[in-house]
Amino acid sequence: MIASLGYAVVYALLGVVLLVVGFAALDILTPGRLARHIWTERSVNAGIVLSAGFLGQGAIVFTAIWTNGEAAFGAAFLSTVVFGLVGVLMQAVSFLLIDLATPGKLGDVVTAVPFHPASLVIASAQLAVSLAVVASIA
Repeated sequence: MIASLGYAVVYALLGVVLLVVGFAALDILTPGRLARHIWTERSVNAGIVLSAGFLGQGAIVFTAIWTNGEAAFGAAFLSTVVFGLVGVLMQAVSFLLIDLATPGKLGDVVTAVPFHPASLVIASAQLAVSLAVVASIA
């Protein structure tokens, strides 16, 4: 049981690190400080997109851990790191591709304070890309 608790702590910390990496990636893709847009300016759009990214990352981390439960800890941990980073990268790529395909700057839409339906489209893309990564984990 002690070993399992240790693994839980390590994987939870890894999950937090991957969420921070995902937050940083979205922060880079949007103008200004993402935290300020969400907590100070109360941008629902930014909150929706970030939440979807977090849920997608959580699904990736969960699946990587779950499917590697029988593997040695080092291999399972490495798999979780790699798939988690691939998830962040693919979420960023989908954001950039949607930005190219739509009018205006997507970062401005995400950080706008009044609700914009495009935030739901971006959030859905974040989740869909994450599910594609989840499906690839074997």
